[in-house]
Amino acid sequence: MLGSVVHLVRGAHVGFVLAREGALALVDPAELPPHLRLVLRIGRMLERSGLGVGAGPLQRALTRLGPSYVKFGQFLATRPDIVGMHAARDLETLQDRVPPFPQETAIRVVEAALGKPVAHLFVSFSPPVAAASIAQVHKAHILDVDGTERVLAIKIMRPGVRERFQRDLQVMRFMARVVHALSPKAERLRPREVVEILARSVMMEMDFRLEAAAMSELAQNTKDDADFRVPKPDWELTARDVLSSEWIEGIRLNDHAAIAAAGHDAKALGRAVIQSFLRHAIRDGFFHADMHPGNLFVDPTGTLVAVDFGIMGRLGHMERRFLAEILLGFILRDYKRVAQVHFEAGYVPAHHSVEDFAQAIRAIGEPIHQRKADEISMAKVLTLLFDITALFDMSTRTELVMLQKTMVVVEGVARSLDPKLDMWTGAEPVVRSWITRNLGPVGRVESLGRAALTITDVVSDIPDLAQRLRRILVRLDEAGSGDGNRLDAFARSERRRAIWSTVALWGIAIGALVMAFR
Repeated sequence: MLGSVVHLVRGAHVGFVLAREGALALVDPAELPPHLRLVLRIGRMLERSGLGVGAGPLQRALTRLGPSYVKFGQFLATRPDIVGMHAARDLETLQDRVPPFPQETAIRVVEAALGKPVAHLFVSFSPPVAAASIAQVHKAHILDVDGTERVLAIKIMRPGVRERFQRDLQVMRFMARVVHALSPKAERLRPREVVEILARSVMMEMDFRLEAAAMSELAQNTKDDADFRVPKPDWELTARDVLSSEWIEGIRLNDHAAIAAAGHDAKALGRAVIQSFLRHAIRDGFFHADMHPGNLFVDPTGTLVAVDFGIMGRLGHMERRFLAEILLGFILRDYKRVAQVHFEAGYVPAHHSVEDFAQAIRAIGEPIHQRKADEISMAKVLTLLFDITALFDMSTRTELVMLQKTMVVVEGVARSLDPKLDMWTGAEPVVRSWITRNLGPVGRVESLGRAALTITDVVSDIPDLAQRLRRILVRLDEAGSGDGNRLDAFARSERRRAIWSTVALWGIAIGALVMAFR
């Protein structure tokens, strides 16, 4: 009970900040039941004047609420399917920058994580060079056993950040339950699922051993790529709270003047950005999902280098084939094939017509081919495609939404380097190479091999599955007599939950009003 009161107070504070910064204006009243429309009207009365300029309402509110909510906003920026495109664009510009914590604290974290004094681990250890809500980065020199000196980037977890995130996540869970109980229509936004996905994402991001593993996997995938590389993690100097990796001497891709002064080919870099991303997504099924200019460098050799691997995306074989074939279909104007790929993947229900779907896709594709190649946005094509598929009951695919959102960022970076970049000509070699390799004779033989292994596994599991089914049926038979009592208890529990959720929401609204008039 006390925990619920604490969550209620903190939820009221969140609601007050959202209302004051105008974030409630993004909520459509038509989607709400009458009692929630009243709460929304009360909240809109708290908006402060002069909100029409500067940052967007969600950006302002989440920045005021602190690092956990900034991270939540950055996560939601990758999910326009949940919050809508307008809110997602507002959240894209959230800046995860905070003052660094003291050097003495950083040294204590490193020594506790690695079990040795900093003076024994490094030849030198600099003050912080960058800081964010979860961690900050230091530059260090290390002496190898052969006498070689190397430069490392040391990423250090901010003390107390896990506890704060856990506390704020409990409040988010509480508020998600309230929203679910009071507005069944809001369940299409899956508030509870969204919070749990965020929780898993943040918890993974707060274990630097997992980020080092992502860095290592991407490095292995790209070891033969001539125009892209990944810094190597130093596993001996990496722990849950400390990540050590190769220091990158390079120029950020948003520093166009420095790139030109260093003599790098900006057009080649733009092409490398888009082709590298597509190779990772289509060829490897594992891609950097946060490729903004601050995470991309060009080194002295002209090679593209990525850093910060806290957010990664994965695509299965089916999703990679889907992406490759729809891109090639648009390049070749084969709209029937693009439609068939959607149906073969099971993304569009079978009761729809392939021909009708192909006609809808043609409405996207044909206007594209009336324009110059360097004016066509690949990301916009995918966005329009997902809009069309919504009309045909296409289910939301989280991994494809993340891919599309990342492609928007990647395309922006590539075009900032070369405004005349032909995205489709750049994409075609990567797409054709994958299709030739995976859908040609060699790929078909490999697919048959995978299918044979799957069938063998299923056949070998049949005896175990039969035993499990028998045990389940016995338990169901034994439990049958008590079902009536259980259903009555469940109904009473749900009624109590609905009553308390209503009280909680009104408590949040009243608490926000109290804060407003202090």
